[in-house]
Amino acid sequence: MSEHNEPASNTATPDAGRSGFRPASVAAVPLAAIAGALGVTAPDGSQDIGVTGITLNSRAVEAGDLYLALPGATRHGADFVPQAIDAGAVAVVTDDSGARQLALATEQPVPVIIVGEPRAAVGPLAALIYRSQPSDAAFPPLFGVTGTNGKTTTTYFINSLLRALGRRPGLIGTIEIVAGGEPIPSLLTTPESTDVHALLALMRERGLDAASMEVSSHAISYRRVDAVMFEVAGFTNLTQDHLDLHGSMEEYFNTKARLFTPGRARRAVVTVDDEWGRRLAGQADIPVTTLAAANAAADADWHVSSVNPRGLGSEFELKHRDGRSLRVHTGLPGDFNVANAALATIMVLESGVEEALLQEALDAHDPFTVAVPGRMQLVSTEPASVVDFAHNPDALARALTAVRSPEPGSRVIVVFGATGQRDQGKRPTMGAIAARLADVVIISDDDPHDEDAAAIRAEVLAGAYAAREEENLDCEIVESYPRDAAIRRAVEAATTKDTILIAGRGHEVWQEVKGVNLALDDRVELKAALTSRGFSVSSDQRIES
Repeated sequence: MSEHNEPASNTATPDAGRSGFRPASVAAVPLAAIAGALGVTAPDGSQDIGVTGITLNSRAVEAGDLYLALPGATRHGADFVPQAIDAGAVAVVTDDSGARQLALATEQPVPVIIVGEPRAAVGPLAALIYRSQPSDAAFPPLFGVTGTNGKTTTTYFINSLLRALGRRPGLIGTIEIVAGGEPIPSLLTTPESTDVHALLALMRERGLDAASMEVSSHAISYRRVDAVMFEVAGFTNLTQDHLDLHGSMEEYFNTKARLFTPGRARRAVVTVDDEWGRRLAGQADIPVTTLAAANAAADADWHVSSVNPRGLGSEFELKHRDGRSLRVHTGLPGDFNVANAALATIMVLESGVEEALLQEALDAHDPFTVAVPGRMQLVSTEPASVVDFAHNPDALARALTAVRSPEPGSRVIVVFGATGQRDQGKRPTMGAIAARLADVVIISDDDPHDEDAAAIRAEVLAGAYAAREEENLDCEIVESYPRDAAIRRAVEAATTKDTILIAGRGHEVWQEVKGVNLALDDRVELKAALTSRGFSVSSDQRIES
């Protein structure tokens, strides 16, 4: 599950089956030491108990675990204590409410530790148990990327550049988690803090020597990165999104800014193309290197300059204010991918890599031509057909601008929708953007969740129709659902000179409708529709029909 579909609040028992995140061997931590870290007296009978794991999920408990019984959106974790004990939990941490609930049940066969704010203790306890404390120099350096758009691509770029430098990096993000073995599909942009610390320990155990992580605003709000120390934190941008959680752009910004503090990061690279980035750079209480990727007038340490097209992508220079420069190329289209590549480059540089070695890796390995699933992913070239995760106004505008062909007579055909139970204010705005920047606007469903899909489409359509009328735009506006039918309609309308953009869901393979997950992969549907019309499609093995 990606950030634009993340739950609005924690649940007591998130998705199960996460044991693949854990190291094979963990030295037991005495329960008395855990009680001491919580500032409470160890319960009677706990002197011989050792803890080798930690989880908030009763369905993911393994033998030797500490089970954290916390309040959720609809149920309290205390409801699941019997299942956790049956699975091997050796102790329970809960709050006063959970303790009262447990006291009404039969006497507990394992020690129960009661603390006032157990949610605040989750990260530090996980760090203690997995020995992943921020001060531990044995852990791989972490690169954390936050911002509204560009987090996924930037973390992939960082990892690709680290590999070009001869490193063995891990990855924690929206699409997948890579910890030295087979990639694990990701369920959240940033996993729960118990899983994050287990992953860090697993990476150390497997000999990885660096890692990059997407850090969503949800992750910061829900304390998923507590007790994690980033060697370098990076900021991409801030545009309207997630206001259902944060309420205002100011609070959204303040949440992001919490990453750029001494307890979370040692240094930062901040993109200062907009006022949010400039504010962040000015207030961060850690060393900050600034980057201007699209604003030549911005006061920054590094500027992107001399941007020239090269294939689908761009080549450009990164110039430092003291005259130094780096030559960079990205094979992915769009100015935003120039910004992503620039941020990745400077973040790796700020981790201590010598400039000469960095330039050698950039020249020899072309690390920013790596394919990122569902991020400007090319499915065919005639017509040019692209699947992208753009699910907010700024991202949609950038994607539509990036795919516009200079060839006379070519059109842009876009299929998109809006997510249910999320930031309703952006729906008409996205409709208006599509009307301005596309020739054929096909409005369909994203993930309606528990909202009425027709009502969501109506809000997006209203914005598109209003913009077309008020601005005298020459575009066709169509409502089409379900989404697979909308994708077929786009392909049926296209000629080989046109560009099709399927926006909003990217790599996602499930569509949630009224609590039911329906199999739906935009890439697969687009490939099938193109094939049925006789168009050639990409040989990318990750697009499976």
